Amino acid sequence: MPKVRLHKSWLTRLEDEFSKPYFANLTDFVREEYLQKKIYPPPARVFAALDDCPFESVRVVILGQDPYHGPGQANGLSFSVAKGIRTPPSLQNIYKELQSDLGLPIPSHGDLTKWSTQGILLLNATLTVEERRPGSHQKKGWEDFTDAIINILSKEREGLVFLLWGAYAQKKGAVIDAKKHLVLSAPHPSPYSAHSGFFGSRHFSQTNDFLIKKGQEPIDWLIE
Repeated sequence: MPKVRLHKSWLTRLEDEFSKPYFANLTDFVREEYLQKKIYPPPARVFAALDDCPFESVRVVILGQDPYHGPGQANGLSFSVAKGIRTPPSLQNIYKELQSDLGLPIPSHGDLTKWSTQGILLLNATLTVEERRPGSHQKKGWEDFTDAIINILSKEREGLVFLLWGAYAQKKGAVIDAKKHLVLSAPHPSPYSAHSGFFGSRHFSQTNDFLIKKGQEPIDWLIE
């Protein structure tokens, strides 16, 4: 595993995971992959979602599957790409729904860091991927690690919003306690499924309505 700094609020809560056999195997696998192949995101961004959004700051969780596997795309946040990189189709559709739901302009870039620093945990199920090989790091241990994150959030926090887009995210989010949290599900924003119910889902306004009712500040979804 590349040596990266993990925010202490997560480090203490995930300490047990680091001592489990699966994590040792995952560490060895990822370390060798970075040494031998082109792996994304850059090593310092593997845990970016957690570093950008400390445990106590989480208000919303958006689950993704894999990091983007094209050159320069992945920046450690689900659905997000670095500035200067063409906005991927799924994120384009997210922006279209934002415009329809909240009247926001379509952003000129795909960097969602502004969301992450407002308490939106942009978490992929697997945190690394080989260049141009989608799914290449699945079933190596990352899913166990990110399942632990979701479990901890569900159990130790209250009043979070979970946005589950697509069957994969919905299956992964099945452990979330819907009595304690708002769980919103919709088809994936991919061009293959967005017209089946992602468009018109109004998850962004529903999220803000829920946060306001809980006495919290709404999310500023505008990406400038």
